Amino acid sequence: MLDAAFVRDNLDAVKANLANRNVTADVDAVVRLDDERKKLQRQVDETKARQNQISAGFKTASAEEKVKLKEETGKLKEQVGGLEALLKEAEVELRKALSVIPNMSHPKAPVGGGDTANVTVAEFGTKPTFDFKPKDHVDLCQSLDLADFEAGTKVAGQKFYFLKNEAVLLELALVQYTISKLVAKGFTPVITPDLAKVEILEGIGFQPRDNAETRQVYTVADSDLCLIATAEITLGGMHADQIFPEDELPKRYVGLSHCFRTEAGAAGRDTRGIYRVHQFTKVEMFAFCTPEHSDAIHEEIREIEQDIFIGLGIPFRVIDTCTGDLGGPAYRKYDLEAWMPGRGNGGDWGEITSTSNCTDYQARRLGIRYRPKEKKGGGLPFAHTLNGTAVACTRAIIAILENNQQADGSVVVPEVLRPWVGKEKIEKRK
Repeated sequence: MLDAAFVRDNLDAVKANLANRNVTADVDAVVRLDDERKKLQRQVDETKARQNQISAGFKTASAEEKVKLKEETGKLKEQVGGLEALLKEAEVELRKALSVIPNMSHPKAPVGGGDTANVTVAEFGTKPTFDFKPKDHVDLCQSLDLADFEAGTKVAGQKFYFLKNEAVLLELALVQYTISKLVAKGFTPVITPDLAKVEILEGIGFQPRDNAETRQVYTVADSDLCLIATAEITLGGMHADQIFPEDELPKRYVGLSHCFRTEAGAAGRDTRGIYRVHQFTKVEMFAFCTPEHSDAIHEEIREIEQDIFIGLGIPFRVIDTCTGDLGGPAYRKYDLEAWMPGRGNGGDWGEITSTSNCTDYQARRLGIRYRPKEKKGGGLPFAHTLNGTAVACTRAIIAILENNQQADGSVVVPEVLRPWVGKEKIEKRK
C-alpha cells in the first residue's frame, strides 16, 4: 500500500491516479484517519511520559505523597490502556482505507481502460500461414488424445481437465526448459507451497475476504489458508517481516507451483479448453531489490520472458498495459500475448505472460525492508518487488499446438523441448 504521509503530501496526484485507473476510494478518509492516529499517539506518549515522571520522583516523595502518586499512577495506567486500544482501532481503520488505494502508475503507462488503451511496444516472430483450415487446441487435443475434458468435469467440475500423453511431456518439458534457463541466469529455484495464509495474500494485493462473486482465490474452510493463484504470493511472502542487508540485493527467484483461480466473473469468456481454467502449473519469477534498480530489473524480466518464447518459436507481441488494467499493486505492467490461430474467427492474440514492477507497494504491506550501506537517518526503507510469469504451461501448450499444427493433423514439437518430449512430432495414435 501507499504510505499515509505520501497520500497526504500528494493528495491531488493520488486522486488523479484513481481516476486514471477507474478505481473508487476515499482518499480524504486516509488523511482524516491519519490525523486521528497521530492525535491518539501523542496522547499515549504524553500519558506515558507522565508515568515516567512519577516513577522518577517516587523514591524522594514523602509517605503521603507516595499514596497520591500511586493513585495517579493507577489512573494513568488505565488511561494508557484505553488510549492504546483506541490507537489500535485507528491503525486498523487507517490500514483498511489505505489497502483499497492502488499503487501509483508509471508516467509512461498508457492512460485508459480496456484493450484499445493498451499499447503494443514490440512484436516477435511471424504468424503461421496454413493451406488448410487450422484447428483450435481443443480439437487438436481430442484428435491427438492429449487431454480429457469430460473426465475433468466429472471428477472436479467445469474448467478442470486431465492432460494426457505428449501434453504431459510438453508441460514437464516447459518447466525444465524454463527453470534451467533461469537458473543459468542466476535465479534461485524454489518449489513453493500451494497454500498461503490470508495475511500473505493480502500483503501481495489479493482480496481473499471479498464476497464469492468477486473473490478470485479459493479459501480453505475452518482455516486461515487459501490456495494460491500464483507463486508470486508465496515467493513474496517468503521474506515477510524481514530486513535485507543492501549488499544481498537484488534477490532473484524462480518458483514452481500449481495455481488455483475461481475465475469469478469470467463466465462466457474464453471458456473453451484450457485457456481459462481453475488449476494450472506455472513457473514464476520474483525479485527483491533497492528502489534505484527496479525499473532496470523490470526490463530484465521482460527480456527473459521474450527470450523464452522466442526460443519456443511462438509469434507474440508485447503490450504496455494501460492504467485501467494494471491491478492494484502494479506500478507498470507488460503483457506478452501469443498468436493463437484457433482463437476467435481466424485467430487472435491471447495473453501468455505478464511482468509487473510493484515498487514498495507489496513490501510495505508485508514489512520487507533493507538496511542501506550508508544510513541517512529515518527508518529503514522498504524494498521494491517485481514479478513475472516465465511460463504458464496451459497457455504455452495452446500456443505450441495451434501454431505448430500440420496438414496431416500432427504437431511439430519446438526444438528446445525435444530433449524432454523425446520426439519431433506429436502424431495420431495408430
